[in-house]
Amino acid sequence: MSTPAAPERPAIDLAPMAATHLADALALGRQVYDTSVKPYTSWSLSAIARHLDSEASACWVALDGDRLAGFVLGSMGFDKRSDWGNLEWIASALEYQGQGIASRLVKACCATLTEAGASAVVTDVESRNTASAALMRSNGFEASVSVTLFVRETPR
Repeated sequence: MSTPAAPERPAIDLAPMAATHLADALALGRQVYDTSVKPYTSWSLSAIARHLDSEASACWVALDGDRLAGFVLGSMGFDKRSDWGNLEWIASALEYQGQGIASRLVKACCATLTEAGASAVVTDVESRNTASAALMRSNGFEASVSVTLFVRETPR
């Protein structure tokens, strides 16, 4: 007797992020980001809107039907370099991790930034986030500049 085949999962589609994806992206970001490790970074609606509303938006979503499986936020300009693209935020919902969705999102973001004229694409990864570091390396990113955050607690 044969075991019935598992139902085939529909393909995950990539699409440019739209305003209709904002609430789901914000909720997913709140689930997956620990911004306490980089206290100068905050996850908010304005973080999404800044990239989505930029002239050269490179924001993409991964969709399982109507369900948000992941997203990436990128735009042109990094610090004082207007010719660099910035891939700032990327997330996959826990149940979709390990399926290559994040890699597809990185590729889509980088292609969009390249088409917009980026001479380089930069991103930063917290040092303990080995999965994200591996994702970036597997997509052609190389470690460049390391910055150590120094903190001096004030006496109470």
